[in-house]
Amino acid sequence: MGEQYAGRDADRNLPAERSGVRFLIVTARSEGQRLDNFLLRELPGVPKTRLYKALRKGEVRVNRGRAKPGQRLTEGDSVRLPPLHQPARRKPPPVPWHWAERLAGRVVLEDENLLVINKPSGLAVHGGSGVNLGLIECLRQLRPEDRDLELVHRLDRDTSGLILVARRPRALKALHEKLRGDGVEKVYLALVAGRWPRGLHEVDAPLEKQARASGERVVRASAAGRRSLTRFRVVERFPTATLVEARPVTGRTHQIRVHALHAGHPLVGDVKYQGEREATLAEQGGLERLFLHAWRLCFSLGDPLRAYDLVAPLDPDLEDFLEKLRNTMKKK
Repeated sequence: MGEQYAGRDADRNLPAERSGVRFLIVTARSEGQRLDNFLLRELPGVPKTRLYKALRKGEVRVNRGRAKPGQRLTEGDSVRLPPLHQPARRKPPPVPWHWAERLAGRVVLEDENLLVINKPSGLAVHGGSGVNLGLIECLRQLRPEDRDLELVHRLDRDTSGLILVARRPRALKALHEKLRGDGVEKVYLALVAGRWPRGLHEVDAPLEKQARASGERVVRASAAGRRSLTRFRVVERFPTATLVEARPVTGRTHQIRVHALHAGHPLVGDVKYQGEREATLAEQGGLERLFLHAWRLCFSLGDPLRAYDLVAPLDPDLEDFLEKLRNTMKKK
């Protein structure tokens, strides 16, 4: 008999072959999960390239048949796992006390399917590229009883606001399906430099990822890029800036930031895309971060269907910056 496997998912083992191949029976906890995500969790430490190679070569099988990475698993499926080398897992660094304290006070909603966090600016959503701990790694350490926590979507490291974390694979699958269509309404608050044109209600410009000479990855508006659409609405005007609502119809990297730049009005505090004007405005007002906040999320989920309308108010540093702009207007 094969050795009992105690992964985070705790799916049941079948007897192993002499070759070291193992079989797992998918439990209800993994119902609806993508096969590649299932493998990443069951085989921690195995490089992604090796896992996808195993899928291409047919080493990983579902119910004795070849399977694609995006195949959704069903309770009762038998998954064949080849004997892939798993290096000893390093213990992750502990969550810094300041992040643990801040996250505890930024839970917007918690139910059987979801954990919704008002993410602080400066915290990446996941580790990688020199980041040891992101939001999801912090949450998994702080909430060990939640064994299935997965990010539903992403926010830039410097962007604050609402982010959805699924507590069940079925919720993750359902929300991913909604995100691929128009089932989730996202509304951001952004401060752009200058006076946003009254007649400019949307920016429809393809976006393409590029690399600067330094190796830094950026996004540019380019005819060779992927179609991208953002709708804008003016909320409040100031002499040197405009507070706008931004509703991304598509979900490209840095979409709101680059579409605002493409319109001639970069976001205030955006060190990656801002010019001298925006840098001066942020410095004079004492703003030390990107002024972009995921303010509102609307969607429905569950059986019976539940409507969610979630709002995260602006962080105090952003509100303080707006108040300084208002006070400047009063003095003139």
